[in-house]
Amino acid sequence: QVQLVESGGGLVQPGGSLRLSCAASGFTLDYYAIGWFRQAPGKEREGVACFSSSDGSTYYLDSVKGRFTISRDNAKNTMYLQMNRLKPEDTAVYYCAADLSTYGSSWSSWNFDSWGQGTQVTVSS
Repeated sequence: QVQLVESGGGLVQPGGSLRLSCAASGFTLDYYAIGWFRQAPGKEREGVACFSSSDGSTYYLDSVKGRFTISRDNAKNTMYLQMNRLKPEDTAVYYCAADLSTYGSSWSSWNFDSWGQGTQVTVSS
């Protein structure tokens, strides 16, 4: 059974850091495109950071470039989102996702079909 379980969200002051984790089970993260998305109240879900093992390419939303980093630990079958210099506008529910439609999938297909339950990140003083 495919499952993605996020953890690490919470309340942080502006300028602070958080690291989100997403433990995968039922499949091997290293074989598929992975990504982090977020959705703020009243806004559409947007892609924040994505990675494709097939070609090593990454994607970052312009507003998080230089502040957020996506990574994975193959031994733990877990992906991470390191978030630094957080801003109030980063407040949202964050979701991890994977594209399991094709072995060696690429994030550029934007075909993420497996999702975690989401974790709340609130940036406020």
